[in-house]
Formats: sequence, C-alpha cells, structure tokens
Amino acid sequence: MNDAHFHLAVNHLPIIIPIVGLLVMLGGFITRSAVVKRTAYCIFILGALCTIPAAVSGEGAEEVVEHLNIADHHIIHEHEEVAETFILCSYLLGGLALLGLWANIKRKTFSSAISIVTIVFSLVVLFLGSNAATTGGEIRHTEIRNDSGGDTHDDEHEDHNDDH
Repeated sequence: MNDAHFHLAVNHLPIIIPIVGLLVMLGGFITRSAVVKRTAYCIFILGALCTIPAAVSGEGAEEVVEHLNIADHHIIHEHEEVAETFILCSYLLGGLALLGLWANIKRKTFSSAISIVTIVFSLVVLFLGSNAATTGGEIRHTEIRNDSGGDTHDDEHEDHNDDH
C-alpha cells in the first residue's frame, strides 16, 4: 500500500464520523438523553482523532500523484489549502466535544449551550469536509472539475417531436 492508497483509505473517516456524531447528538436532543449526548461527544472526538492519519498521509499522497503526473499542481494545492482549514476545524470540534463531554458528565449549567454550539459547529465542519472531499476528488476525477470544459448537456436527450 503506497501513501496515496493509505490516504484514500483513511480520508473518508473524518467526514463520515462527524455525520454520525451529528445524528446521534440530534437523537440526544430528541430523547433528552445525557448518555446519548455523551456518546455523540465521543463520536466527535473519534472523528477528530481520525483526522490525524488523513492529514499526515496527505503529503505522501501528493508526492505519488505528482510523480504520476495525473493532475495539475494548482488542483493539488487547492485541495491542500481547503483540507488544512477542514483539519483545523475538525480538531477544534474534537476539543469542543471534549469540553462538552466534561460539562455533561459534571452536569454544568452551560452543558446544553455547548451541545447546541457543537451541533452548529459540526455543520460548519461537515461543510468544510465536503469542500475538502470535492477538491480531493477533482485531483483524479476530471469530470467533476469546474474547468473541465465538458458540456453537461447530453445530445441524446434533446426534445423531439414524436407526433407522427
């Protein structure tokens, strides 16, 4: 397994895990269960921890892709910049979740406020993760690039008059 393969194997986790955390946290609000909210916090922390191998493997994946000469350096750099913002915010979400877990266990008065902030911030992180995923996909999948120049209109689906 080379660096690019490893990166592809682990880079989905920091995006998928916060989705699960968000759903569990919403379930905690609906059921008003402190235990479910604690579970959500642990899931967010796991998502932040899974960001580490994805971030660390990015540089090696970049070297492999540049050696294969399959993508313009500008596209790779754009992904790197977007991913760095996502990585930072993913770590912040993990830290916020750690604070929320502590506040929930200690039954602090601000525990509910932290859980709401965690939900809102997780949406921001998921948006940034979506951007990182899209720019990462553009490295290899030219068909999803904005500048691919391809016409998205399929000539097979033109309107015809079938009245005979």
